[in-house]
Amino acid sequence: MAVCFRKMAVALVCVALCLPLSKSEQAVANGQPDYLNVVITEVTDDSVTLEWNKLKEADSYKVYWADKDTDLMEYEEIAETEEQAFVFNGSTHVNHFFKVAPIKNGDEGRRSSAVKSPVEKQFDVQLEALDRGLVAVDTGEGVFLSWRLLKEEAVGYSDHGLVGTVFNVYRDGQFLETVTDSTNYLDEQGTSSSSYYVSAVNGGKEEASDVVQPWENGYYDLPLQKPEDGVTPAGEAYTYHANDMSVGDVNGDGQYEFFVKWEPTNSKDVSQKGYTGHTYIDAYTLTGELLYRIDIGKNIRSGAHYTQLLVYDFDGDGKAELMFKTAPGTKVITFTEDGKVESETYITMPQEDVEAGYSHEDDYRMSADDYYAHLVEMFIGWHEHEEVKNGHWPETLEEAFGIEPLYDYPLSRGDAEALADYFIDEYAPSRSANNQLRDFKGFIVEGPEYLTVFAGETGQELQTIHYKPGREDDGLMWGDYAMNRIEPGNRVDRFLAGVAYLDGEKPSAIFARGYYTRTTLVAYDWDGEQLHESWFVDSGWTPMENPFHDSPHGVDGTNEEYATLTTQGAHSLSVADVDGDGKHEIVYGAATIDDDGTLLYSSFAELPPESAAPGEMARLGHGDALHVADIDPDRPGLESFMVFEGAQYAPYGFALRDARTGDVLYGEYSGRDTGRGMVGDVIPGERGLETWAVGLYSASGKRLGTEQPGTNMNIKWSPDMTTQIVNGALDDIPTIDDWQRGRLLTAEGTRTNNGTKGNPSLVADIFGDWREELLVRTEDSSAIRIYMNTERTDRKLYTLMHDPQYRTGIAWQNVTYNQPSYPSFYFASDIDWAYVPLFNEHEEGRFAFLEKATEAFIVAGEVQGPLVVQLTQSLKQAKHHNEAGRTKQALLFIDKYKRHLHNRANERHVSKEAKEQLIRHAETAKQQWGQG
Repeated sequence: MAVCFRKMAVALVCVALCLPLSKSEQAVANGQPDYLNVVITEVTDDSVTLEWNKLKEADSYKVYWADKDTDLMEYEEIAETEEQAFVFNGSTHVNHFFKVAPIKNGDEGRRSSAVKSPVEKQFDVQLEALDRGLVAVDTGEGVFLSWRLLKEEAVGYSDHGLVGTVFNVYRDGQFLETVTDSTNYLDEQGTSSSSYYVSAVNGGKEEASDVVQPWENGYYDLPLQKPEDGVTPAGEAYTYHANDMSVGDVNGDGQYEFFVKWEPTNSKDVSQKGYTGHTYIDAYTLTGELLYRIDIGKNIRSGAHYTQLLVYDFDGDGKAELMFKTAPGTKVITFTEDGKVESETYITMPQEDVEAGYSHEDDYRMSADDYYAHLVEMFIGWHEHEEVKNGHWPETLEEAFGIEPLYDYPLSRGDAEALADYFIDEYAPSRSANNQLRDFKGFIVEGPEYLTVFAGETGQELQTIHYKPGREDDGLMWGDYAMNRIEPGNRVDRFLAGVAYLDGEKPSAIFARGYYTRTTLVAYDWDGEQLHESWFVDSGWTPMENPFHDSPHGVDGTNEEYATLTTQGAHSLSVADVDGDGKHEIVYGAATIDDDGTLLYSSFAELPPESAAPGEMARLGHGDALHVADIDPDRPGLESFMVFEGAQYAPYGFALRDARTGDVLYGEYSGRDTGRGMVGDVIPGERGLETWAVGLYSASGKRLGTEQPGTNMNIKWSPDMTTQIVNGALDDIPTIDDWQRGRLLTAEGTRTNNGTKGNPSLVADIFGDWREELLVRTEDSSAIRIYMNTERTDRKLYTLMHDPQYRTGIAWQNVTYNQPSYPSFYFASDIDWAYVPLFNEHEEGRFAFLEKATEAFIVAGEVQGPLVVQLTQSLKQAKHHNEAGRTKQALLFIDKYKRHLHNRANERHVSKEAKEQLIRHAETAKQQWGQG
């Protein structure tokens, strides 16, 4: 579903009066008025103009800004001016809050009360048109029901949740109850043979969901069809297990289909040599129907770093597409109803590759002999390498290896073979005993590389293009031969991917290559027929004096614009609007790319005394875990928490940073590779999300203890909106654990993925209420087991899949080192309901939204007694006069509506939250009919 916003012309005056200055502050006022009248005089798409009265004895004024006005909010100082006006430059698709303080002789007087700017700019954000997502689970104590609230159904908030559509619950066709304060229900009389549906009630009309039957075992098994076992060219047998997953609605019916990546038991990290089996991508319906299988083929290795799967509706047609890296040999397989192969269709290779002689029969997997031959050819061509010709690298390989000159250049084949023998048998082992290049096999460092778009519904190939950038070599220029551990095919084959709303409205695909040395990202838009490149980011190569003995990490790239992007990436990325312009940025580890492809920042800090180079400025650097969320709700914007592996060359082992600027808010030097880190609300009484990597910290940086929860994956499982942890790796049984309550779930008969990483196949809000489901493979990979929390909650929130930051996070959760997804708002046990983004009233007209909101607050019990009739009658009369063309009379009845809300006699009949919101909606409804 597309959430459409229209332009709003405003002519608002917002006035805020300060409380009187204290005696100590009277010097600032010096007999002049002791308050500031702050008014908003103009709002455009990208600015807010503030004006205030002059205090004659004030030298200047400080202007403060925040994106929320919580009790503990730390407003950010954004300007000091001698004028009585200020223009704030920022997108007005959200509210902004301002305070102004007078300054006299350097002393600051009391700040004004906050003024709130109205929303002006509108984004037409593409969201999925999801169905009700009703699930029933037999709990032994009855049947638990859970369903979705859609974002457009929420019209306001109360002190305990969102207010919006209410639901009637039916068992076996008979009405049970109306649910107003949540989207779950426990039917204590229900049985496993009962059937259920819920109806959304709007304007007295009901819209029924599909009928569902209860899950009988407390979970649901999605049946899988396991690929056949295989044997490598080296004669090694392997089998398959289900690995990472993604979801997308591929046919537009509002229900998710499930994408499963199959990995062989011999899958490899990029640092590990050896052959792997093929990687497969399956598409299933919830009932287990296999729609198709994509065999990625022998020319892409299997492992977490190689295949990054994007499932998303990129063209807005209501049906998800599928994108990932492909190669010669990639094919789509369809099956008959009895499971037999029906068709096999190879992707379409670019014509220039066909003409060059490439084919789907090509096999680019290297044997040890192949690598030796490859190395000999590389040495024969040494004198022709651009870096050698430009004088950047040694003229001879002997000089590069630190031995006496032996041969004339260009090298003969015999001389090149002699140098290859020396390199493999003597030079490489002298650098590290792990450099066993005689046994280097299974890697793919040659051959075409592609990016393919597939139709999610059928698997049909829609377009194939060359992957950008290509590898260009076997890793020599990427630094794979430079360090003590010589690892061809390593840094060159580090891939990431993500989905981002770069224009604030439609999703784009992001594909990346490299993060230790050269770092590249490319953004594509898909229009249903072709990919269109939006921008390309390239740090350039990291210069080396000797590609066989150098330190390419932490070195600026040759592209001045993106030079500092090198060595900042993580083993995942994140996508969020970090600068508040309504458009997503790409958080690439310790650096961030703006929505337009420019470098927003790259974070550096001074190395501490105990480091390898005290006092030097260094990159925060590469790390294994990254989390971007509203971690500290009492400071503006989002924060990012990351761990770093640079050890003595990294300023921090972990750090919490301002996601907008990259500035470190707190962190500690560790002097070692800090490999794991996590965030979440694990201590409900502590404001904000806690962070942990080396000890447990509050959002404000207070150390809470040395013991800490697990770091594999978190999950929004609990009814109180605290955070739980998914534990279990290798052959351990997965569990869900709460830091306060202990173990909540033991997922018997299942396993996590990716070795010691121990991540589930997926953690996502795939159906039911706002809580996340746990998706793990069964021990034998015959099914994906889906667990849902059946504890009742009285918190009402729309599906997290209707928050673009969260939804794109689910799309990239499978990328490399799987990380949790976070919504754009503060999600915790003490959630600020007033700041949960809502569907904008301008979509359906402001008066219609006022009617809808009034009904919702009445049904929710936030408006009661005689005020119910007073408000509904005022709206009825206003609508009647407006439809008759009597605008003036209609406006009078809206004013009457407001007077009823302001009437002191009605204070006990309306909640504070409902009163505030309904008055605001009434004011905007007046604007719709011609009066600001």
